[in-house]
Amino acid sequence: MLTPEETDRIIAMAWEDRTPFSAIEYQFGLTEADVIKLMKRELKLNSWKRWRARVQGRKTKHVKLREDGVERFKSKAQKQITYNKISKKKY
Repeated sequence: MLTPEETDRIIAMAWEDRTPFSAIEYQFGLTEADVIKLMKRELKLNSWKRWRARVQGRKTKHVKLREDGVERFKSKAQKQITYNKISKKKY
């Protein structure tokens, strides 16, 4: 069973363009199919549909499809995510 903090981190990683599913599997032991199930369970329906459309076929989410030189797991511009709510950036 995942803690709320782990669930939040997995959701954040799943939304990140440069974080491959293999990184989530390495850190949390969840396969791509497990992540899809978790996202469907945790997100609102429209958010889940938007996420699925975004990640399907995305080269950066699958290590084997990535271009050489893409190695970061986390974008420097990523917003902090807490309890499935994205906090607003302060300018």
